[in-house]
Amino acid sequence: MVAINLFRHDAQAITVPAGQLIFDVGSPPDCMYGVIDGAVDVVAHGVVLETVGAGGIVGELALIDSTPHSAAAVAKTECRVSRVDQKRFEWLVAEHPTFALTVMKIMAERLRRASGTN
Repeated sequence: MVAINLFRHDAQAITVPAGQLIFDVGSPPDCMYGVIDGAVDVVAHGVVLETVGAGGIVGELALIDSTPHSAAAVAKTECRVSRVDQKRFEWLVAEHPTFALTVMKIMAERLRRASGTN
């Protein structure tokens, strides 16, 4: 799995207790999260689609296409996450081109897994 380590030293990272909802299906596309520590389950229709660990991201699709979140993100374990709003996302893409490429690689991995072509 591809990892994004830009968020490791985020002084504004938040700690989320195990079991807490980070965002829900249908919530506004106002941010994504970088997972710094712990694990986050991505859940749709009551099914865990993926467990994202340190270096992973959740919620990026909503930022890219400006539509409500299509899945929920729930802290599987206590975790530390970095909140990335649209402005920060665009700054990261502009200032760190490898960030954009890494996001695309993560999305490609997920698409291949979902379509069974990995």
